[in-house]
Amino acid sequence: MVEHARRFRVVDSLLPLGAFVAGIVGWWAMTVAFSVPSFLLPSPVDVVSLLVGNPELYARNALFTLEKILYGGTAGVVGGFVLAVCMAYLPWFRRAVYPYLVTARVLPKIAIAPVLLIYLGTGTGTAVVFVALIAFFPLVQSTVAGLDRTPPEQRALLRSVNAGRIRTALHVDLRYALPDVFAGLKQSVTLSVIGAVIAEWIVADDGLGFLILLGSENVRADVMIAALVVLVVEGLALYAIVAWIQRRFFGYEIAE
Repeated sequence: MVEHARRFRVVDSLLPLGAFVAGIVGWWAMTVAFSVPSFLLPSPVDVVSLLVGNPELYARNALFTLEKILYGGTAGVVGGFVLAVCMAYLPWFRRAVYPYLVTARVLPKIAIAPVLLIYLGTGTGTAVVFVALIAFFPLVQSTVAGLDRTPPEQRALLRSVNAGRIRTALHVDLRYALPDVFAGLKQSVTLSVIGAVIAEWIVADDGLGFLILLGSENVRADVMIAALVVLVVEGLALYAIVAWIQRRFFGYEIAE
């Protein structure tokens, strides 16, 4: 039984790798079979050659993008968590803020970037603010939902032994909220990558998003796809770090 489960895990791990290899082979075969011009669709060999031939360009811009993601994402997550806690434990504050939070949630975030451009100008600082706004809302929504999951009988039991609100929040409410908090954190990480790229298109002049924009303007599909590859690797690495923290310190992971 154990051996069967082990084989199943190995096969389950190899299937995504096989699909990836099949996709790359299919991509290469299509460019060769149909003689697709490289300015329309470069082959995987062309993309790899570009990455290997000019690694400093992509590494430098990947660091610029990572800087925006980390600074903006951290600010958005921290701010979102603080606001969620205030909403969970201050009913009057929740009633006052919630309608505006819903309004801001449905507002297309890309529409905010030109506004930030007017008031804050261009540069990394403006991009960080935009990423923070992108990362803010998923964390707020998920954390508030998680803090509301504590069973009423658990809170009643703690009140019966005179447990304070802070102790209740740390030892009970947060325990029930952790799955939702991490679900929101994963969404925030993913959206921070998207936000950084959008910001680099509109308000910044560096990073992988800006490199993709330059490639588009100069009809360099190879530059664009190479930047996209690096961007995907960067995003997956950040997501994997959050998932690892969840497994390592809390012993579980939510299937997304």
